[in-house]
Amino acid sequence: MSDLFSMAGRVALVVGAADGGLGGTAARALSEAGATVALADLPYRDDDVATTASSCVGPTTAHRVDVTDAVSVQYLVDEAVAAHGRVDVLVACAGAMLRREIELTEPAEWQRIIDVNLTGTWLLDRAVLAPMRAQGYGRIVNFSTVYAERVGPIPESAYYAAKAGIVNVTRAVASEAGPHGITANCLAPAVFFPTRMTAPLADDPERLEWFRARTMLGRLGDPDTDLTGPLLLLASDAGAYLTGQILYVDGGWSAW
Repeated sequence: MSDLFSMAGRVALVVGAADGGLGGTAARALSEAGATVALADLPYRDDDVATTASSCVGPTTAHRVDVTDAVSVQYLVDEAVAAHGRVDVLVACAGAMLRREIELTEPAEWQRIIDVNLTGTWLLDRAVLAPMRAQGYGRIVNFSTVYAERVGPIPESAYYAAKAGIVNVTRAVASEAGPHGITANCLAPAVFFPTRMTAPLADDPERLEWFRARTMLGRLGDPDTDLTGPLLLLASDAGAYLTGQILYVDGGWSAW
């Protein structure tokens, strides 16, 4: 059974891999399962990517990418294939958040959040399809959130819209890629604490409690333990017959 979850011999490209976020957690989990990991993030996060790399147990390479730029994304994928000979797994978790009321959100701000989260995911999925199709194998894991079908107490309409869009992009990719041996699924976490994005909640204990109370398990997600199993299911041969699915890793929040 453990062989089904093994990533030995696989190459995983993790985008949004800076330390302090769920991408860094994903990279470490894949590395511990045996994968060679190509880590990518924005240039100003080079040091954080290096921290992630230092915490991985297997081979890693570090790359730069702007997921809103199609040329940058394609260069990243070409670079990863050149470095490792293939890309078996894509984990697309680069993201940005804007906590602002609708009436105070400027169109350019809206567009940036859509570009980073939704268009960025689409560009990454699009770029890995050719090498995955050529090898007849691939696992695409896109990151959405429980907010794909919920909203919370924090005003962030652009983020909600982008993350909901990722769900149907994932289904569309799964439909087109399935005949080529490629699966595409979506991980949809609720609030994992602490991460780079959720750290500000430490100063707002009432809101942190609001999130905790929404879960059936009565606790928030632990970045160090609660993501690994679901991720490996979707990234490994254990999930070979799973595609087009949204896996909510939310302590039961979405079931209420």
